[in-house]
Amino acid sequence: MLRTNYQSDVRFGPAIWGGVALAAVCMAATTSHAEVPQQNRYKIGTCDWSIQMKVSVDSFKFAKANGLDGIQYSFDADGEGLDLRVRKNRDIIRKTVAETGVEIASLGIALLNRVPLATTTESDQLVAECLDTMVKLKEEAAELEDRKLAAMVSPKIVLLAFFGKADINGDPQRIRVVIEKLKRFAPIAEKHGFVLALETQLNEADHRHIINSVGSPAVKVYYDTANSARMGYDIYREIESLGAENICQIHIKQDKALLGGGEIDFERLKILFEKIQYRGWLIIEGSSPAGMSRTEATEKNAVYAQKLFNS
Repeated sequence: MLRTNYQSDVRFGPAIWGGVALAAVCMAATTSHAEVPQQNRYKIGTCDWSIQMKVSVDSFKFAKANGLDGIQYSFDADGEGLDLRVRKNRDIIRKTVAETGVEIASLGIALLNRVPLATTTESDQLVAECLDTMVKLKEEAAELEDRKLAAMVSPKIVLLAFFGKADINGDPQRIRVVIEKLKRFAPIAEKHGFVLALETQLNEADHRHIINSVGSPAVKVYYDTANSARMGYDIYREIESLGAENICQIHIKQDKALLGGGEIDFERLKILFEKIQYRGWLIIEGSSPAGMSRTEATEKNAVYAQKLFNS
């Protein structure tokens, strides 16, 4: 369970950690050409929750077996699975990354769908603990001699989810609350080179309103192709308009179908990503037809994504 009286180093004010070098926020939001393996134009991963392997080493092994580059790893309730709050678990995940070559693409707090940022104080604690954990991962990575491995085990992006009970679409009061909370967390994230990534059901205008209101480069959009298409938004126009400067990571997803088997034109998206010079991760989520397991669907989607985006 989440603790309400937490003793995290993350506060609603200036960060108090010492000894962590400032990082350029722009490097947190996108992946440079130099960081991408020469044989790949895009790094492609999947979410541990999408393949039903949350907070475990199994997701990394699955990714390796299917030619994926990374895992979006869940930051869940205290004590769930290989909880990254615990040093021993962080050591296990670092060892797994070293063994598999599959990196931590980002973290994701899907639990915010049940503990909404707009309406609960438990959510404040959850985000604070996640930022605290990201700092620990960064500090521990700095001690590694293998600098390539260090980069692979120090995620800079955390997805904040706004679905179900946490939906803020069409609710100006909830949006105002979220903005005020992000204003408290953004300076901490910015100081450490982290990005607070908003995955919502909002349109581009509402996303821009939040980004501009917070006024920090540490707040960006986690764009999900299927979520936005389902809302009736013109995803091609939105992605081009938001640009790589406002989109930090992308879920490539198609509702009720494999990638390439539904209404979303991923070949068009590939051209669009090139046009806006997006160099971040492409993370496969969902995209499973009725009657097909998520793992089987992700295996097929991995083949499709690698062929389309990296050939």
